[in-house]
Amino acid sequence: MKTLSASSTQAEIKSLLQLAIPLVSAQLSQAATGFVDTVMMGHLGREALGAGGLASFTFQVFLNVLAGVVMGVSPLVAAGFGAGQKTRIEQVTQQGLLLTLGLAAVTMVGMSRMDVVMLGLGQAPQTVALATSYLNVVLWGLFPAVGFAMLRGVVSGLSQARPIMTIVAVGTLFNIAGNYILGFGKLGAPRLELAGLALASALAWWGMFFALVIYLLRHPQLKVYRLFQKWYRLRLPLMRELFVIGMPIGVSILLEYGLVLVMGYLIGLLGTDALAAHQIALQTGLMVFMIPLGMSFATTALVGQWFGRQDLQGLRRAGLISILTIIGVTSVVAIALLLFRQPIIGLYIDISDPENAALVQLVSPLIVVVAVGHIFDGVQKTTLGALYGIQDTRVPVLLNILSYLGVGLISGYALGFGAGLGTQGLWIGYYLGATMAAIAYSWRFVSKLRQFDSC
Repeated sequence: MKTLSASSTQAEIKSLLQLAIPLVSAQLSQAATGFVDTVMMGHLGREALGAGGLASFTFQVFLNVLAGVVMGVSPLVAAGFGAGQKTRIEQVTQQGLLLTLGLAAVTMVGMSRMDVVMLGLGQAPQTVALATSYLNVVLWGLFPAVGFAMLRGVVSGLSQARPIMTIVAVGTLFNIAGNYILGFGKLGAPRLELAGLALASALAWWGMFFALVIYLLRHPQLKVYRLFQKWYRLRLPLMRELFVIGMPIGVSILLEYGLVLVMGYLIGLLGTDALAAHQIALQTGLMVFMIPLGMSFATTALVGQWFGRQDLQGLRRAGLISILTIIGVTSVVAIALLLFRQPIIGLYIDISDPENAALVQLVSPLIVVVAVGHIFDGVQKTTLGALYGIQDTRVPVLLNILSYLGVGLISGYALGFGAGLGTQGLWIGYYLGATMAAIAYSWRFVSKLRQFDSC
């Protein structure tokens, strides 16, 4: 029995890595878009770094919330794949496309008025003008970005995620080249600065979306699914099912990313250097966060497949192995961040320039906070992926509110403004919220396993 158990565990680890490595690689490549944008913004000046970084993350919040809503596709496709339900997989994907189009259209209208919101939140007019020049262009990449996230959930649920890594890597290289040419006016192109960086990102998203569509249409094992036929036909019961699963996911992401966005606007009140320091810490944190995020997608798919087969032992094994794996990986990443703080900061700004001395002093302790908090952030995201795999999305929203609003926002504001820790205090508060979420989600997953045992 012990031999069988060990064999099953090894097989599960292999399945996890085969799915997680492409997804993590794809997430890292995808995050490199925002990372490279931020690095190039730094070379446009501290004002561009602060305002452009704020605009870029504002777009990322909209993108990730919508991607969360359509993420309801992934566990449904995974369960359908596990149960051998071809027609259901097709219909779920078709409704996912229709949902993506509707959500993107409505959100683009809201994004076009973000200048009014930013001014109302007390941001400096110059900051708003620079941020708007980026947002008004990048919003045209929202539909393909959300559509790509939705289709990524489909291929993950079908255990065919490997090409995602290649598509995103090529798209990232295109974005880097486009940033350089359009942002700085190279090879005869006009110097568009932040607008040029936004245009390159939008074009990269369209390219990645169409590449994934073509892959789904041509792959021998995937083209048997008629994923794009009559995608415009509304199936209310199935659309409702997608909403029931996906909307809580979107709300959870809004609370998590929204807290960071609120932090950005609060930090914007502290001055240009504080906002620039926040953007450096934020982009560094986002890059390393892509590892647990990719692991979370893989966990959702694997747990979802066992859930579709109604195999409780496999479900438990997949969830627990994923959580233990991410603890090990994030611990290694945290050590690397602590050891290489100065070189990391040097990617964004010239640390030898005396004018940047104050900025370096602000950023350095933030990297320490990001390194330690990354471990707890990894546990909460991977455990949440396991809960999504068993289609448990409503209770996690309540746990999310308790964690990020009840603990993260309140403690961050108290530490940042009440205790006078400023930017560092706000970041500590965020990771206290992430730690609370890790504890709460782990408790929920164990409770669900016990509930399944008793059935």
